[in-house]
Amino acid sequence: MDITGNRAASGMRWLVWAGLLVSAAALVVEAGAGEGTRFGWWPFRTGFTMLGRAVWLGGAGALLSVLALFAGGRRPRKWGDAMGATGVLLGLLAIAIPGSFYWTAKHVPMIHDITTDTQDPPRFVALLDARKNAPNGIEYGGAEVAGKQRIAYPDILPVDRELAPPAAFERALATARGLGWQVAADNAAEGRIEATDTTRWFGFKDDVVIRVSAGPGGKGSRIDLRSVSRIGKSDLGKNASRIRAFIKAFDG
Repeated sequence: MDITGNRAASGMRWLVWAGLLVSAAALVVEAGAGEGTRFGWWPFRTGFTMLGRAVWLGGAGALLSVLALFAGGRRPRKWGDAMGATGVLLGLLAIAIPGSFYWTAKHVPMIHDITTDTQDPPRFVALLDARKNAPNGIEYGGAEVAGKQRIAYPDILPVDRELAPPAAFERALATARGLGWQVAADNAAEGRIEATDTTRWFGFKDDVVIRVSAGPGGKGSRIDLRSVSRIGKSDLGKNASRIRAFIKAFDG
């Protein structure tokens, strides 16, 4: 009886399962970090802390899985290879998800208020109280924020279309609802639409105000948007992405 071989095989099986379970646990922690924040079980900072710890878990799981595949001069076979490879992939995925946020944060400006009109940003009315009670408030950051936006998002510009303002307003309202935004106000007389968009993972609430007015020279219409996060110094590019999505849907 090869006792040494049996012990080695048993040790390999332990590493395979340990790596797989630790990697899977990292993904569970990441999913819980967002869902818990979304449902108000803990503050968003706690959720971010959980993401950081999940990265370490994912790294540990991937490392254990690699050891299971290659350490000891003997590789697990059949199910062991598959389980070990799965542990590595899950661990790397657990690292990659928060890692993508970190990479994005390093490549976008630390701003959270994006508008197509940096000289005269559309103003909130119906959502004014919600904005006042939010950490980021209601005031636009002025020239400093505008300058950073122009460098990072040069394509975020006023939307000039041939539609008459009433038709553009109705299309803008339908577009906002079609995107799943919760419309708080639609004042056709003022050409103003206000809505809130809730992010899928962490449940962050970002507010949007749309202003529809006559186009240049009184021809057609001009649509301006402003998308603002309630919390967070950086929006990781989400507000610019939201405005782009609106314009694409509006023209679609």
